[in-house]
Amino acid sequence: MKSKQLRAADSFSSWWVGVVLVAALGLAGCEGTMPALGGAKSSATGAAGGATAEGASSQLERCSESLGTLAVVEDQFAPWYAHLSEYKLGSTVPVLRMLIQQSNCFVVVERGRAMNNLMQERALESTGEMRQGSNFGKGQMVAADYSMSPSINFSKKGTGGVGGALGSFGKWGSVASTVVGGLKANEASTTLLMIDNRSGVQLAAAEGSAKNFDFNLFGGIFGSRLGGSAGGYTNTPEGKIITAAFMDSYNQLVRAVRNYQEQTVKGGLGTGGRLGVQGGSTPASKKRSP
Repeated sequence: MKSKQLRAADSFSSWWVGVVLVAALGLAGCEGTMPALGGAKSSATGAAGGATAEGASSQLERCSESLGTLAVVEDQFAPWYAHLSEYKLGSTVPVLRMLIQQSNCFVVVERGRAMNNLMQERALESTGEMRQGSNFGKGQMVAADYSMSPSINFSKKGTGGVGGALGSFGKWGSVASTVVGGLKANEASTTLLMIDNRSGVQLAAAEGSAKNFDFNLFGGIFGSRLGGSAGGYTNTPEGKIITAAFMDSYNQLVRAVRNYQEQTVKGGLGTGGRLGVQGGSTPASKKRSP
């Protein structure tokens, strides 16, 4: 009787592993799902030229007219920036600038490393070495009305893994659990701040997020035997997640500034506010009784 039960258990285990292997092979060609904004697939692709966008995501917010000029300023000394190198990622500025120009909501101006080249050309012009008609004279630079500052909140890869749900089925139980454990969720959230350059006032802020799943089924079974060569299915680029999260942030920021209403302070903005202090010189302070 006991031997029959063991044979039945082994038969069921073999059948179950066969089902899992078929599913694994079916997904072997997939690196994972595309990063999703609010549950839909999306990625930042294409190009921008002036107000024209080519190949832009259908989920990217667009404006019929620009709201002003904008520079993207990245704090490369912030803790989040140091983590980019862990994922072999560089500056976030290029992808943000492409999204902004594709949207036509702002005109992007250079305030990054290429600014050195702009000034170099002007220095060459001032020496008289440039040809006549080069037109690098003063008064041609466009002011940046606003600055946009990005930041990233990293989440560890695979924190949403599903593992061990199958329990134990004889000698194949550990393999089955490994296969199911290959389904993992990756998340990232980003923040964008928009500052008015003339007053220093923050005009808008937006937080966005993105999530995708890795399918490491094939690599989970054979990864150790093949020296890790099949483990690439776990390596969906974090860059795709971050880009999608920034698109989500930017979309929300655009929606906010489309309906922008300035904040007001009674008595004037930046002249002391409505909270006075004893002995102070602001209007609110002078209203206080001695």
